[in-house]
Amino acid sequence: MVEHSLDAVFHALADGTRRAMLERLALGPHSVGELAAPFEMSLAAASKHIQVLERAGLVHRQIEGRSHKCSLQAAPMHAGAEWLRHYEHFWHQRLDTLERLLTQDAKKRTKK
Repeated sequence: MVEHSLDAVFHALADGTRRAMLERLALGPHSVGELAAPFEMSLAAASKHIQVLERAGLVHRQIEGRSHKCSLQAAPMHAGAEWLRHYEHFWHQRLDTLERLLTQDAKKRTKK
């Protein structure tokens, strides 16, 4: 189940429009129309983007009559951050090794 939710989160975050929507939602709840406005897209197109965010668990939509208010649910991003953090550690180790080798090589060159 964790893998599936990670896939859904990364899929949702892979689109620039959806990332921009999440940035706006970080400021507070917005209607579908408010989320669509900066992109000059139809409400139907905005709703499709929001559905992807909902499936990933990143957005909660509350329906009040004909009004749909969306709010950010950032918790699912934690699993993605943890996954990335694992690889960040990996790359830091690799870069530290490279730095050490380059320093050793530079010292050998100055001795000649």
